[in-house]
Amino acid sequence: MLSHGALSVSPATVLAAGGLNPLVADLGLCLVAAGVLAIVFVRLHIPAIAALLGAGVLLGPAGLEAIHDRERIDTIANLGLTLLLFVIGLEVNVRSLLASGRTLIVTGVVQVPASIALGAVTFLALGWAGYPALYFGVACAFSSTLLVVKYLQERLKLDTQAGRLAIGLLIFQDIWAIVFLALQPSFADPSIAPILLTFLGTAILGVIATVVARFVLGRAFAVVARSPELVVTVALAWCFGVGLFGANIGAISHQLGFDVQISVSMEMGALIAGATIATSPYAYEVVSRVVHLRDFFVTLFFVGLGMSIPVPDGASVLLAAGLVALVSVLLRFTVFLPVLYATGLDRRNSVAVSAMLAQVSEFCLVIAYLGARLGHVSSRHVSVVIFAFVITALATPFFFENSDRLYQRLRRVLDAVRIRSRGTHVEQDSEDAPRLVLLGFHRIGSALLADLERVHPELLPHTLVIDINQKVHDQIRQRGAQAAYGDIGAVDVLRHAGVSGAEVIVSTVPDELLRGTSNAAIVRTVRSLAPNATIIANCTKISQVGPVRAAGADHVFRAPSEVALGILPAIYAALNAGLPSYLEALEEEHGALEKRAEVLD
Repeated sequence: MLSHGALSVSPATVLAAGGLNPLVADLGLCLVAAGVLAIVFVRLHIPAIAALLGAGVLLGPAGLEAIHDRERIDTIANLGLTLLLFVIGLEVNVRSLLASGRTLIVTGVVQVPASIALGAVTFLALGWAGYPALYFGVACAFSSTLLVVKYLQERLKLDTQAGRLAIGLLIFQDIWAIVFLALQPSFADPSIAPILLTFLGTAILGVIATVVARFVLGRAFAVVARSPELVVTVALAWCFGVGLFGANIGAISHQLGFDVQISVSMEMGALIAGATIATSPYAYEVVSRVVHLRDFFVTLFFVGLGMSIPVPDGASVLLAAGLVALVSVLLRFTVFLPVLYATGLDRRNSVAVSAMLAQVSEFCLVIAYLGARLGHVSSRHVSVVIFAFVITALATPFFFENSDRLYQRLRRVLDAVRIRSRGTHVEQDSEDAPRLVLLGFHRIGSALLADLERVHPELLPHTLVIDINQKVHDQIRQRGAQAAYGDIGAVDVLRHAGVSGAEVIVSTVPDELLRGTSNAAIVRTVRSLAPNATIIANCTKISQVGPVRAAGADHVFRAPSEVALGILPAIYAALNAGLPSYLEALEEEHGALEKRAEVLD
């Protein structure tokens, strides 16, 4: 029989004893547990995040205790937060964000202190005195960047008015969190100096990163543009390079003779790095590839977070957590919503933004842990914040999916408190959605662009060309069309480029020139993104016509057949001794062939 000691050996120990690196063993267990639970939870229509948290609980101290060294997982998982903020920077349209103007700035400035104050007063009234009331108020004031961005991306709402405002408010919340963390160690004797130094460091890093990105990074991207995987490598190098520079900016300034203790967090550096290349033609390609790497690390982040969930110390902890979660949600509709509406936002979007941000932030867990270390709160209070985060995290998908239904339910209440409708406004998913998209730019694409310029020049500003040959992009733009860098087989490139709003999408490159994909696969992807668009695709072989049509193409053209149909009239004219007059008429209608001005000769 096996002894009790043998039964208590953890899976990680068994795997390590087999010669497997302990870190690899721990990561493997995390991913296996997350994968198995994800299948079960999704099947049961339970939010996927519950599976990740559940995997952590299963493997952590509250479960099988399969992983003893959580720090190894946490170190790797924190990369997920860095990559997340890098992707946020890449996807945030700074101009659209600034266009929100007074609504964003006033709400961003007012929301956090108002929520902390109202939350703290509420918890004081409920019997928590001193620091616990303050920390619970803080927990109710901040929203989860990780969750909100994840669901905005999944539901393609990042470039909607509500989505942009939500991202902007999260950035303001991050700034307020920096202020709180700077003040936290000196609550007894607060000092403004650390806050000012943090903002100074952020400003310096932003200016340096912007200058380097404009004059150096663009040229570096141009060197590797024909190899998309190297574009991503350069982008990641830029992300972590800016982050490391920010983290060590104080030491660097000391070496230059300035004795100033300033630093910028790795995460803030990543956000700045992403923002500096957001308008680069390479942004879509970088997002499409980095997003999968980010998801891997974010999975570990939530599994690691699940490991920190303690065994509840009685029902009172869960009841207190439920109360914090409830107050957090209510504050979104008693603080966020009125301020958003008062600063000019319509009430439907005010409800949508408030619902999107209705959760406790993972940042509050860090604040709570530091509060316990400083002696402000007990481990029991930290447990309350953790469970409040879990409760609101599980409720987040509901708020995203039911914001419109929630708005309908709140209409009478909003009318009663004089938050009235300002009329309806139908917003497009993307302000600059092209009407015509050309996927790939080889000979056929070049010919199409030349004929568009000659016959329908008014359509050029509404035409987008997506291709990895960055060298021709300037020439395409000189013709009046838009150009985006990216792999036409990557779904995230197509999504971020705005193909979902296009009327007509043409796949111009034959299968023989495509790498790792085909016209059938591209059409299938495009049809899933743009179910109402007209899709035209090409093929070389007659046997390819059926599969491409079956994939969702409305029209399939075959270049050899099109050429033959174009040559036949010339043959008939020649057989009837009428070739000169035919060519004269052809030239009059379409111009001389040798005078065509195409990008690709």
